[in-house]
Amino acid sequence: MRITGGGAKGRKLHSPRSNLIRPTSDQVREAMFSLIGERVVNSRVLDLFAGTGALGIEALSRGAASAVFVDKSIETGRLIETNLKSFTSHPRAAFVLLNLATVSHLGRLNTYGSSRNFNLVFMDPPYQKQLAQRVLVMLEKADILEKGALIVVEEHRQADLSAVNLKTLSPIDKRLYGETGLWFYEFRSSTEHCHA
Repeated sequence: MRITGGGAKGRKLHSPRSNLIRPTSDQVREAMFSLIGERVVNSRVLDLFAGTGALGIEALSRGAASAVFVDKSIETGRLIETNLKSFTSHPRAAFVLLNLATVSHLGRLNTYGSSRNFNLVFMDPPYQKQLAQRVLVMLEKADILEKGALIVVEEHRQADLSAVNLKTLSPIDKRLYGETGLWFYEFRSSTEHCHA
């Protein structure tokens, strides 16, 4: 696994010893950031189900202002810290220990690393466990997203994300890469949604 763009392009990332973490492939990550384009520059990133931290670290390499990494194990936190240190010392990066499969709300994640709301969110849950649908609903209720925030969900291509009833997250794109699907959402206010 390597960083595919930005200031740390080509730097190698440490992989997990456990097969319980499924990192996003370099090819899918490169395609994802190609689609995001300049929106990553100066963004405040939230990396949910962070795993190795590859998505948030790639964003930092490409010019993101800060990143908050969320995952359920201390081991994951250590791996992310190792990967961050391997190419830069980034004071605006934080790890939050949180099991997204069991919590009922996301709390105030924007108090870590940045006092402002997030405008770029990555979500890469274990495939086909219905976790993406659950966390999308929690994101809507959490009051941690900036208006116009971009949310990118990586799931198995056969996942049915349309089954979830979203009020302020509007689907704007979907791309398929082999067995992987990428869903793109934009956060809009409830008033915008009502008048759309």
